Amino acid sequence: MTGLAGLRRALHGHPEVGLDLPRTQRAILDALDGLGLEITTGRGLSSVTAVLRGGRPGPVVLLRSDMDGLPVTEATGLPYASVNGAMHACGHDLHMAGLVGAARILAGLPGTVVFMFQPGEEGFAGGKLMIEEGVLDAAGERPVAAYAVHVDCVTPAGHVVTRPGPIMSSANALRVRVTGTGGHAALPQDSVDPVPVAAEIILAIQSFTARRIPVSDPAVISVTRLSSDSPASNVLATTVSLEANVRALSRQTLALIRTELPKLVTAIGAAHGCTVATEFVESYPVTVNDPAETARVLALLDERYGDRVVRLPFPGMASEDFAYVLDEVPGTLIFLGVQPEDGTSGPMHSDRAVFDDSRLDEHAALLATLARRRLSWARSAIMNSGG
Repeated sequence: MTGLAGLRRALHGHPEVGLDLPRTQRAILDALDGLGLEITTGRGLSSVTAVLRGGRPGPVVLLRSDMDGLPVTEATGLPYASVNGAMHACGHDLHMAGLVGAARILAGLPGTVVFMFQPGEEGFAGGKLMIEEGVLDAAGERPVAAYAVHVDCVTPAGHVVTRPGPIMSSANALRVRVTGTGGHAALPQDSVDPVPVAAEIILAIQSFTARRIPVSDPAVISVTRLSSDSPASNVLATTVSLEANVRALSRQTLALIRTELPKLVTAIGAAHGCTVATEFVESYPVTVNDPAETARVLALLDERYGDRVVRLPFPGMASEDFAYVLDEVPGTLIFLGVQPEDGTSGPMHSDRAVFDDSRLDEHAALLATLARRRLSWARSAIMNSGG
């Protein structure tokens, strides 16, 4: 296991953003060299798919890591900090090193494992693109289970966190364009001003969340962008554009928002003499841990971690594009606490996020154990069924 922290820190020092990560891809390929894996790289993105074939026919398990950083200028002051204007502020550098470590542990395993190294998790739907390029069929048959371990710099080191069912929300967007007539700022009575109409729409969005969405199946809608085409302070805008980030924990609530919210904002515009155009932009689905798989995983975690296992009572409202994999393959997303001992870390995605990489051996071992145990469970089930 020697070298995982070194690999992580090398990756941390040179993060890349989006789908095109040539330097990161090269580092992963070098780290996997010599393990006897069947390796392919992506056509439309810098992904790496590595298949371990242990010589025994049977089921397939998939293990996944994301690869990309964020467009954040690092402010941690670490000796290996990034200086290129991007940052691994979500721990994907640890994910890559942990998955490399799992591949090293599992080398020679009598079974089949797919190691999925995925770019573009941070808003680029890289998981979906890898599925379209065939990652789920890379071993010749679909996996029976898929697992990912996501680090968390504000959870105490060594604690593991998960839950069955929804664990993270979907992420979508509603774009709204409000059009009036424009005119002189001194003579608003002679024009249709879209600015106060947009303000009313923003307030209505907040009321929609509070009054139309059940508290038992919540959603979060946040207006994150607002702009107008006014060229000067004495010119009334002709158009105002805004964008809302939409997060939900079920398909039912998402369908309600997608159908009813555009109707509401359009009607407000019409009431004031404005036209309103809306566009609903689909992004990540709800991340759902398969209940049966997660029951097995929790039994394993209880065995290994004891009272450091945290069963989340409620899902979180952040999103994960491992959701695309879990839509196709039953599996589980697990969070591993890597908070520094002194607690001096900013939140995830911040320029001050600090991750304790002394847990990388544990991270790798957990992924490897998940794969090994799941293959063992699958073989036992086949034998017990007489197959």
